[in-house]
Amino acid sequence: MSAERPAGVDVLGRLCALLREEGGLIASLLDGAESAEPAAQAGSESPASVAARGPRAERCRDEYELLVEAVYEGYLLHYGSPRVVRTPEADLRVLAGDRLYAIGLARLVALGDTLAVAELADTITLSALAQGAGDAELADAVWSAGAYAVGWGASEQHRRAKELVAAGSAEAIEAMRTSVLAAPGTP
Repeated sequence: MSAERPAGVDVLGRLCALLREEGGLIASLLDGAESAEPAAQAGSESPASVAARGPRAERCRDEYELLVEAVYEGYLLHYGSPRVVRTPEADLRVLAGDRLYAIGLARLVALGDTLAVAELADTITLSALAQGAGDAELADAVWSAGAYAVGWGASEQHRRAKELVAAGSAEAIEAMRTSVLAAPGTP
């Protein structure tokens, strides 16, 4: 797993290549978005690039970016607008999203980063809780903070913010947003 990628190859293109290589049903659902840019959320950086910039990802930034992008695309298949995988029906969207979660998490396990595996699993769970409660803004905050925790490590404030999200607290969104400020080594 190289720390360098060829110039001009974006993360969504690399995700498409990975899914094509895997083959099967997931490869047949690709939208051909090899040159697509990650959708910006109100000018914010993608969770994958945030995680890859962190010191915890330093030994293989491209791999962290790719695996977080796979998990995030899985999330978008469940709750948003996916960028590279298109499905004709809702049930298939859920299955494709679950497969992308599995691909990203398996690649993270292969790196031996169990702390980041736990953080992404929490991010998946807590963003699903937020979406289930109809709070897309909280789900976005969970993803932003989760990406920082993968790249920089989780602070005590982040752990507390996750507890507030799980409890359905009205304080959860502010706690999640500010937990990034307390992350170890935050830029």
